[in-house]
Amino acid sequence: MLMLVVLAGAELAGRLFFERTLMGRFDYGYDSTAGFVEKDGKVELVRAGGRKFFPQSFELKRDPGTTRIMVVGDSVARGRDVASSYAGRLGGMLRQSGMKAESFNLGLPGYGARRKLVVLEQALRYQPTLVVLHVNLSNEFEDEREWRRREEFRSMHPRNWLMKSVVIRRLFEVRTEKIFWELLPQEVRQQGAVSDADAEIASGMNAVTLARWNCLVREQTALSVDAARKAGVPVLLVIQADLLQGADGKATASEGGQYDWAAALAGPGVEIVRMQELFKGMDVKAIYADGAHVRAEGHEIIAKAIATRVQAGFGVPLQRP
Repeated sequence: MLMLVVLAGAELAGRLFFERTLMGRFDYGYDSTAGFVEKDGKVELVRAGGRKFFPQSFELKRDPGTTRIMVVGDSVARGRDVASSYAGRLGGMLRQSGMKAESFNLGLPGYGARRKLVVLEQALRYQPTLVVLHVNLSNEFEDEREWRRREEFRSMHPRNWLMKSVVIRRLFEVRTEKIFWELLPQEVRQQGAVSDADAEIASGMNAVTLARWNCLVREQTALSVDAARKAGVPVLLVIQADLLQGADGKATASEGGQYDWAAALAGPGVEIVRMQELFKGMDVKAIYADGAHVRAEGHEIIAKAIATRVQAGFGVPLQRP
């Protein structure tokens, strides 16, 4: 009875006092509003619902003369922080050129094309004049895994009834997500190890799975572009390029054929920036921090390329008399 009282109290406290933290928590990134808090005419980006947004805020209603840019992407676009990311640098560059501009970093680690679409559709509600979508193929395993977790927790099967409690769910995920994992004895960790790293590696080496993921990225990117077009918002696609070591020992930035299909999406209101072309002829080993993520220098180069497009009029609000 005491345990039931304690659990009931914890459940009530969680729902009353941690509402923001729990917002979309068990939708694992598939909840449209998680991390977007609208209050007093402003929007705050917060860490909630499995979305590790950098804290940022902006007016709910954009000033008609302001260029508002929202960058949607994964950990590559997110960078180490807002200031050093190409999203953060972009706003500063445009303001220095005399433009009234603001840019926001909506990059989220581990997000694939499906969850980027969910974020992009929400971002379109906040009157951006330009959306930048970072196109990458590396996170589809995470998207599928989180979708399965979401559907399992949404299921009304009797085995999931206890999981309707936010307290029990969090206790369950302490093990799954390895919260406080390092504090446990090694023998306990070995007995209860929960890791899908091997499954991810195996999936990434499976030709059929890779082909399906490639198809998914194409479809979801096309849906993202279509959503922006329907909203009347220009979209700029940044095509990811990874660091590759050639047989001759030379390092190159390669986009793995992504531009081949992305080029078909270009047209009125849709332009493309290719990291592979931006870094061509440069010391790419100095630009990349690992096989996919770029250092501050790489973010600077990407920001300049986008700023050039914006300064030429792409994504700039029409000036009405």
